Amino acid sequence: MSAPHVIADRLVKTYRIAERDDGLLGAIRGVLRRRHREVRALDGVSFALQRGELLGFIGPNGAGKSTTIKILAGILRPDGGRVEIGGLDPQADRARHVARLGVVFGQRTQLWWDLPVRDGYALLRDIYRVEPARGARTQDELVAMLRLEALLDQPVRQLSLGQRMRAEIAAALLHEPELLFLDEPTIGLDAPSKLAVRDFVKRMNRERGTTVLLTTHDMHDLEALAERVIVIGHGRVLADSPLAALRAQVLAERRLVVDYAGQAPAAPLLPDGASVLARDGQTLTLAFDPLRIAAPALIAQLAAAHPVEDIRLEGLPIEEVVTRFYALHGAAEA
Repeated sequence: MSAPHVIADRLVKTYRIAERDDGLLGAIRGVLRRRHREVRALDGVSFALQRGELLGFIGPNGAGKSTTIKILAGILRPDGGRVEIGGLDPQADRARHVARLGVVFGQRTQLWWDLPVRDGYALLRDIYRVEPARGARTQDELVAMLRLEALLDQPVRQLSLGQRMRAEIAAALLHEPELLFLDEPTIGLDAPSKLAVRDFVKRMNRERGTTVLLTTHDMHDLEALAERVIVIGHGRVLADSPLAALRAQVLAERRLVVDYAGQAPAAPLLPDGASVLARDGQTLTLAFDPLRIAAPALIAQLAAAHPVEDIRLEGLPIEEVVTRFYALHGAAEA
């Protein structure tokens, strides 16, 4: 296997925060003698990312996600540990590092608010010193893929949030970066815009081999895009695994939804390892442990007892998986 594209090795970052007592006397004391406390945002965070990988990086608010991204982007310097991206130190080789990097922050813009999108793209191509013919080809391809043709001559301030996010993603890729950081790229978007952004990110990763690091609170983004998930909490890596393994780590429970031809039975005869979660008219939702009972055997038993119209197997919803994982590790959102 080739050398990792991204290496984060035992990263440590501590912030010094001013404290102030309540009340007038406390405020006066704070002016005369300011007190501080230290908060360790990162406490030995380590992981590696292979070239062309698509990683989901998740955790509760205050877990250390944004601090990690800022260190990888070269915005912050860690207090301890080592970062290497494509063989470069993001701080020591900042100019070369930034030239290979694309970043999209959901609540911030890199386009100029009062300029048409087209003019903003031209400025960004100049900033990154993209060769004109190559830049024009890349822009045309991105505009077509993200359906931006009708937006190019509109000022950024006139775009809807979904339109702006699509324009921002294209802006981050005009210089054809090797690595793309997406921080909440679908926050506040409507369903069609979310689907468009997800589809585009998958295509860039698959067709161009762009390495992608995605931070998100939208678990549907995670499920649709991430091949591997890192969960961070209290400044430490709590899990680093495929999404399926994370599900199994939380709970090996699966769900069976049964639509009966008539009213769902009030008290179905169930084997050990299965239980009723919900009953609604003709529909019965069961939870079962696949290590104790096989799904085909459970389905056969239910179908033999009562006429069945439809049966669906489901995993635990991803939101519930992540919520339970946070709770298990004491990392629940404040």
